[in-house]
Amino acid sequence: MMRLLAKDVYLLGGFPHDAVNVYLIGDVLIDAGTRWDTGRVLRQLRGRTVNAHALTHVHPDHQGASQAVVQALQLPFWVAEADVAAAESGSMASQFPQPHHPLVRFQERFLAGSGVPVDRALREGDDVAGFTVIETPGHTPGHVSFFRERDGVLILGDVLGNTNMRDFSPGLATPLDLFTVDPARNRASARKVAALQPSLILFGHGSPEYDGGRFAEFVAGLDARSAPSNVKSMT
Repeated sequence: MMRLLAKDVYLLGGFPHDAVNVYLIGDVLIDAGTRWDTGRVLRQLRGRTVNAHALTHVHPDHQGASQAVVQALQLPFWVAEADVAAAESGSMASQFPQPHHPLVRFQERFLAGSGVPVDRALREGDDVAGFTVIETPGHTPGHVSFFRERDGVLILGDVLGNTNMRDFSPGLATPLDLFTVDPARNRASARKVAALQPSLILFGHGSPEYDGGRFAEFVAGLDARSAPSNVKSMT
């Protein structure tokens, strides 16, 4: 069941709760979960006006159901310019410099959807249903976020999450380096969006964050948390 989070901003229901998030902003669907989310996405969109489908980034847990949704609803498909090749090929591993790790191979084999021709390449400053496209690269080369200035709503994708993907505990966290092509650039993107002073932050994974101050404080400490320790082990 959809939840209304702000004016014209809905979070689609899913299981587990707030684990893999899909949003409807106005008449645009943002992200689509994994290929196994096709049924729940289409069911919840039934009777709704949807005129386009956009991605925050091309990872299997965000584009997995995109082909099925685009075909079923006859929607144009919008993806950031630097992620277009991955979106159209359906192969993240061939486009992004990711490690040859079993989890990466598992996601691509079992969660990803097929490639979809891109109708619009999103760029910084573009308008999507009243939201401004903010380029936030790092997690993928073409990761974007969507910001509505008038009420401070930010759809962040996977720049940060509100669940720790290492142990699935709740709370603000950076994405796993394993799935992030450039962690330092991703932290810079987090600082970029924090400077916008959002009041409601919506993530690809985890529950909404209504405390903009807590979000800003977490982002301010990112570099300190990511710095390697200077303490040598005693042997």
